[in-house]
Amino acid sequence: MRRAAESASQSASESASAWVLVRAWLWLTLLTLASVWSLMQPRSVHAATPAAQPAETPVFSVHVVPQFQPVEIHRTWGPVLARLGQEMGVHFELKTAKDIPAFEAEFKAGTPDFAYMNPYHAVMAHRVQGYVPLVRDVTPLSGIVVVRKDDPIKSVRELQGQEIAFPAPNAFGASLWIRALLGEREKISFKATYAKTHTNAYRQTIAGRAAASGGIRATLDREPDEVRKQLRVLMETPAVAPHPLSAHPRVPPAVRLALQAAFERLGRDEAGRTLLHEMLMPRPVKADYARDYLPLEKLQLERYVE
Repeated sequence: MRRAAESASQSASESASAWVLVRAWLWLTLLTLASVWSLMQPRSVHAATPAAQPAETPVFSVHVVPQFQPVEIHRTWGPVLARLGQEMGVHFELKTAKDIPAFEAEFKAGTPDFAYMNPYHAVMAHRVQGYVPLVRDVTPLSGIVVVRKDDPIKSVRELQGQEIAFPAPNAFGASLWIRALLGEREKISFKATYAKTHTNAYRQTIAGRAAASGGIRATLDREPDEVRKQLRVLMETPAVAPHPLSAHPRVPPAVRLALQAAFERLGRDEAGRTLLHEMLMPRPVKADYARDYLPLEKLQLERYVE
């Protein structure tokens, strides 16, 4: 009996020890699973932000009128903005709209801190949001009407009743100014279609979907040889001050002045001039609204704005 009792006591003791081990293993497993689950959960912004952060670099958005495809705009504007931002101690965030009407909606809403826009956009943006032109190229802007090189047409008056492709209704040199001149000076009517970009407009003429297309010298010069050799300039408009880079009034005056100075410095060294040439502002100068763009208000182009 005594041996049986001792055996039973030993068995109970072993069972108790085993249960302790099992409980310990279960707790360890639960703690491990809880830790893994916690790591897998998204952290809140406040939890992920260190208590002490150095002062952040000021960020300014730069919206560029989509004359070209977004990849081309980023290729040409990206290096310029990177260098300007490094010199000024700020970060410029480059933005591209899907088309010119979308770009217009952005600056009318005052979304961009800085916006590179066509001359009549400068008038529109100044009226609606008070945008201030800062820099522009020294070379004046003129619009062009192009036709296929093998087309026998010799005068824009022969475009009476024809279809003409434009990038967008309010692209100044490539559309608005041309349509006004064709209607007011040449007294012809035509069907305007909008291809969203200069590149698309040129290609519509090459493909025979439009009798002619509107553009500007700078964008035609950037087209591949196989495009340019198929087109011929039929008409060129009178010249005006070209596209400015404008600032929203909320941008501090000190930042605006610093940007103007940085552009001037960029134009004084060879590497900088190469970058500026790529972004179609090879010789930047300070822009002035009253001198450069106020005269456009007197052209009464409102009837052609869409």
